[in-house]
Amino acid sequence: MAWLKRGMVVLGALAVSLGAALASPVGQWEIESGDSRYQVSMCGDGTQLCAELIWLGNGADSRKNLPYLNTLMIDGAKQVKPNQWKGQLNLYGQSAPGTITQVSADVVRIRGCFLLVVCRSYNLKRIGD
Repeated sequence: MAWLKRGMVVLGALAVSLGAALASPVGQWEIESGDSRYQVSMCGDGTQLCAELIWLGNGADSRKNLPYLNTLMIDGAKQVKPNQWKGQLNLYGQSAPGTITQVSADVVRIRGCFLLVVCRSYNLKRIGD
Protein backbone atom coordinates (compact mmCIF):
# COMPACT_ATOMS: atom_id res chain seq x y z
CA MET A 1 0.00 0.00 0.00
CA ALA A 2 2.93 2.35 0.60
CA TRP A 3 3.86 2.05 -3.10
CA LEU A 4 0.30 3.06 -4.03
CA LYS A 5 0.53 6.21 -1.88
CA ARG A 6 3.93 7.08 -3.38
CA GLY A 7 2.51 6.51 -6.87
CA MET A 8 -0.39 8.84 -6.11
CA VAL A 9 2.05 11.52 -4.86
CA VAL A 10 4.14 11.18 -8.04
CA LEU A 11 1.03 11.40 -10.24
CA GLY A 12 -0.14 14.46 -8.33
CA ALA A 13 3.24 16.15 -8.77
CA LEU A 14 3.19 15.30 -12.48
CA ALA A 15 -0.29 16.80 -12.86
CA VAL A 16 0.85 20.00 -11.12
CA SER A 17 3.93 20.26 -13.34
CA LEU A 18 1.85 19.69 -16.48
CA GLY A 19 -0.53 22.44 -15.39
CA ALA A 20 2.41 24.76 -14.91
CA ALA A 21 3.72 23.88 -18.37
CA LEU A 22 0.48 25.19 -19.86
CA ALA A 23 0.59 28.37 -17.81
CA SER A 24 2.30 30.45 -20.53
CA PRO A 25 0.83 30.77 -24.00
CA VAL A 26 3.53 33.33 -24.90
CA GLY A 27 4.86 32.77 -28.42
CA GLN A 28 3.74 32.60 -32.03
CA TRP A 29 0.54 30.84 -33.05
CA GLU A 30 -1.06 30.03 -36.39
CA ILE A 31 -4.79 29.67 -36.95
CA GLU A 32 -5.98 26.24 -38.11
CA SER A 33 -6.67 27.44 -41.66
CA GLY A 34 -3.02 28.51 -41.95
CA ASP A 35 -3.81 32.01 -43.21
CA SER A 36 -2.92 34.13 -40.17
CA ARG A 37 -0.35 34.17 -37.38
CA TYR A 38 -0.34 35.90 -34.02
CA GLN A 39 2.25 36.93 -31.46
CA VAL A 40 0.86 36.20 -28.00
CA SER A 41 2.25 37.97 -24.95
CA MET A 42 1.32 38.54 -21.34
CA CYS A 43 0.37 42.16 -20.79
CA GLY A 44 -1.22 44.48 -18.24
CA ASP A 45 -0.32 43.21 -14.77
CA GLY A 46 1.41 40.16 -16.28
CA THR A 47 -1.62 37.87 -16.06
CA GLN A 48 -3.57 39.41 -18.92
CA LEU A 49 -3.31 38.11 -22.47
CA CYS A 50 -2.61 40.09 -25.64
CA ALA A 51 -2.32 38.80 -29.22
CA GLU A 52 -1.16 40.77 -32.24
CA LEU A 53 -1.85 39.78 -35.85
CA ILE A 54 1.67 39.51 -37.32
CA TRP A 55 1.23 37.66 -40.63
CA LEU A 56 -1.40 37.10 -43.31
CA GLY A 57 -1.04 34.67 -46.19
CA ASN A 58 -2.70 31.95 -48.24
CA GLY A 59 -5.28 34.35 -49.63
CA ALA A 60 -5.98 36.24 -46.38
CA ASP A 61 -3.45 38.91 -47.35
CA SER A 62 -6.08 40.84 -49.26
CA ARG A 63 -6.58 44.61 -49.37
CA LYS A 64 -9.56 44.10 -47.08
CA ASN A 65 -7.49 42.36 -44.36
CA LEU A 66 -4.14 44.16 -44.60
CA PRO A 67 -5.26 47.14 -42.45
CA TYR A 68 -5.54 44.72 -39.49
CA LEU A 69 -1.95 43.52 -39.79
CA ASN A 70 0.09 44.48 -36.69
CA THR A 71 -3.03 45.24 -34.65
CA LEU A 72 -4.21 43.58 -31.45
CA MET A 73 -6.71 40.79 -31.86
CA ILE A 74 -6.81 40.37 -28.08
CA ASP A 75 -5.99 43.29 -25.81
CA GLY A 76 -5.79 42.61 -22.09
CA ALA A 77 -7.98 39.53 -21.70
CA LYS A 78 -8.25 38.73 -18.00
CA GLN A 79 -7.32 35.35 -16.62
CA VAL A 80 -10.39 33.67 -15.13
CA LYS A 81 -8.77 30.35 -14.22
CA PRO A 82 -5.56 28.50 -15.06
CA ASN A 83 -5.02 28.44 -18.84
CA GLN A 84 -8.17 30.44 -19.57
CA TRP A 85 -8.75 34.15 -20.28
CA LYS A 86 -11.83 36.20 -21.14
CA GLY A 87 -11.95 39.49 -22.94
CA GLN A 88 -12.82 41.38 -26.07
CA LEU A 89 -11.78 39.85 -29.41
CA ASN A 90 -11.12 42.16 -32.36
CA LEU A 91 -11.46 40.19 -35.57
CA TYR A 92 -11.13 42.07 -38.85
CA GLY A 93 -13.12 45.09 -37.74
CA GLN A 94 -15.61 43.17 -35.62
CA SER A 95 -15.52 43.09 -31.85
CA ALA A 96 -17.00 40.38 -29.63
CA PRO A 97 -16.60 38.96 -26.15
CA GLY A 98 -14.54 35.80 -26.18
CA THR A 99 -12.78 33.08 -24.29
CA ILE A 100 -9.20 31.98 -24.90
CA THR A 101 -8.30 28.54 -23.55
CA GLN A 102 -4.92 26.89 -23.75
CA VAL A 103 -5.93 23.24 -24.15
CA SER A 104 -2.40 21.86 -24.46
CA ALA A 105 1.15 23.15 -24.70
CA ASP A 106 0.70 23.56 -28.48
CA VAL A 107 -3.03 24.31 -28.94
CA VAL A 108 -5.10 27.36 -28.00
CA ARG A 109 -8.85 27.56 -28.65
CA ILE A 110 -10.50 30.94 -29.16
CA ARG A 111 -14.28 31.20 -28.96
CA GLY A 112 -16.17 34.39 -29.71
CA CYS A 113 -19.88 35.16 -29.91
CA PHE A 114 -21.29 38.02 -31.98
CA LEU A 115 -24.61 39.38 -30.69
CA LEU A 116 -24.57 36.42 -28.25
CA VAL A 117 -26.11 34.32 -31.03
CA VAL A 118 -23.47 33.53 -33.64
CA CYS A 119 -20.55 31.76 -31.97
CA ARG A 120 -17.37 30.46 -33.59
CA SER A 121 -14.38 28.62 -32.30
CA TYR A 122 -10.88 28.62 -33.78
CA ASN A 123 -7.90 26.50 -32.89
CA LEU A 124 -4.41 27.91 -33.09
CA LYS A 125 -1.26 25.82 -33.07
CA ARG A 126 2.07 26.94 -31.66
CA ILE A 127 4.77 27.62 -34.25
CA GLY A 128 8.45 28.48 -33.93
CA ASP A 129 9.98 29.64 -30.71
